Amino acid sequence: MGIYKYIRAAWERPKETLGDLYKQRLMEWRRDPAVLRIDTPTRIDRARSLGFRAKEGIIMARVRVLRGGHFRPKFVGGRRPKTRRRMKIVGKSYQWMAEENAAKRFPNCEVLNSYFVAKDGTNYWYEIVLVDRAHPAILADKELNFVAQPQHRGRVFRGLTSAGRRSRGILTHKGKGAEKLRPSLRANKGLAK
Repeated sequence: MGIYKYIRAAWERPKETLGDLYKQRLMEWRRDPAVLRIDTPTRIDRARSLGFRAKEGIIMARVRVLRGGHFRPKFVGGRRPKTRRRMKIVGKSYQWMAEENAAKRFPNCEVLNSYFVAKDGTNYWYEIVLVDRAHPAILADKELNFVAQPQHRGRVFRGLTSAGRRSRGILTHKGKGAEKLRPSLRANKGLAK
């Protein structure tokens, strides 16, 4: 198998295998900006399996997302019905939110995929693989030049990445009983008319 087999095994229990290095990384990452461009992926095995290659036109970003519930802004005065709750039920995973944050930070790139890196009591960290859609090296690559096509512009905001499709239920539910998942949740609930 090679070295990637052992890297993958080490990342199954990172706190035990990495030890003090894991804690030290988290302390550094907490001080970093929420979206940070990095030179090399932390988990090279996972990044390569999701499409990362060490070539021009492909960049990596580490994104920090706050854990916990999502709340609306605090109500200021006035009477309000009992059904108006501050707790907001968001139909998105933290990974999908991290991908969107990376796409906003790098507007000339498209999100190819992402993977989990670490978490602590208040944050999740994900690493995002981004592709520059106008780079000549990407346009010449037969596996990655699909990103340059117009229908893939803003794919992360439409839930077309793996994390987005998982949040929409498309990867896990197929066949009978999944009729209302396609073409979209809004199309079947009558929200976008």
